[in-house]
Amino acid sequence: MSYHVYILQSEVDDCYYVGSTQDIEARLVRHNQGRSKYTRGKRPWKLVFRESHPDRSSAIKREKQIKSRKSRKYIRGLVQASRQS
Repeated sequence: MSYHVYILQSEVDDCYYVGSTQDIEARLVRHNQGRSKYTRGKRPWKLVFRESHPDRSSAIKREKQIKSRKSRKYIRGLVQASRQS
């Protein structure tokens, strides 16, 4: 089964959350139910980016790469590029 890197956008304040998971739909439900401490206060969330990876290791590596950029502009670019493809 593949793993995914995902980016959520808060519909409250447009901030982003980057994560990785095996089941992206279930994970989005958990975020929107308030079961994740960090995302609880900024619900609802919408999925704006997803990227598939063959294994957990590569998904986590990519997640860390995105987070290490610490750049809203970089994340926006990823989201916009995914909408065009």
